[in-house]
Amino acid sequence: MEFRLLRILIILAGVMGADGVILAAASAHQADAARLAAASSMLLFHATAVLAVAALAERGVIHALIGIGSAFGFVIAAALFAGDLTLRQYAGHGLFPMAAPSGGTLLIVSWLTLAVAAAWPRQG
Repeated sequence: MEFRLLRILIILAGVMGADGVILAAASAHQADAARLAAASSMLLFHATAVLAVAALAERGVIHALIGIGSAFGFVIAAALFAGDLTLRQYAGHGLFPMAAPSGGTLLIVSWLTLAVAAAWPRQG
């Protein structure tokens, strides 16, 4: 099961990375596109974090299930944050009230969860 979850996370990280590059290009070619630059950075940074968590979990450096939970938190939170900013740029409104701050809060929780995964005793 863990192997399948890691594979899913790697796929999601690839999609996040591609979306981050697309938003970076869009922000470079559009006027007043600071929101897209912020969304791009959030996706690219956390795509890399997801890949790192997958590698650490696979190697047994962190508690695998807790680490996988934190990585899914990164995916969901970055999507909330970047999706809200992107929708505001193109549609003039966000996903829902407080979507970006909710994503940011979940990112903080996910990073702390990753710290717990590293501190938790490694499973035999």
